[in-house]
Amino acid sequence: MTEGPCILALDASTEACSAALLIGEERRERFSVLPRGHARHLIGMADALLQEAGIAISRLDLLVYGRGPGAFTGVRIGVGVAQGLAFGAGCQVYGVSTLEALAEGCRRRRDANRVLVAMDARMGEVYWAACARDTASALMRVQGEERVSVPDQVRLPPGWGDWMAAGTGWRAYGQPLRGACGVPAATDDEALPRALDMLPYGLDALRRGAGALPETACPVYLRDKVTGN
Repeated sequence: MTEGPCILALDASTEACSAALLIGEERRERFSVLPRGHARHLIGMADALLQEAGIAISRLDLLVYGRGPGAFTGVRIGVGVAQGLAFGAGCQVYGVSTLEALAEGCRRRRDANRVLVAMDARMGEVYWAACARDTASALMRVQGEERVSVPDQVRLPPGWGDWMAAGTGWRAYGQPLRGACGVPAATDDEALPRALDMLPYGLDALRRGAGALPETACPVYLRDKVTGN
């Protein structure tokens, strides 16, 4: 059996549904864009990864979940499935910002250092955050706060240069976002958060002892009025 930390990551916060498994240095992933049925598919993805790796769920050291922001139903499904599996595994949990995970995907694929993430929040708004590579952990971290607002209220941090735009908000509201923030060096308006990019945050959490009991898993919606998937 492969030695090293064993982390399972799950995310259902958007139209994408994904699971990823880290065992030592080895990473495996399942990723699909689905109109519905996230709960069933998420559990199936997790089971498939564990069976493929030939390990029992009790081998897990940590279960990572996308805590939001995102679609109300999807975020709630992700948290609920993570809690249930973590109770069965007898392991701790750790919630990852979907905005940070999306930015981390840009770092992984495009070597981006600064990413202005804007996810379509429906109702004429975007979930957004400015994320930059942290010098200590090398992971993408939110600079300031995660926010939800109309596109023309999105702002870049002072002095930012050579930044990338990412997320479905740029596809839905590209014109007002560029009017508010300027023109990015690159744009990926198809980018979605995925469990694969939550694994590094789980590994960092293990090293810091930042895991928590499953019953403490908590979604982040950013607003009281929410929409479904």
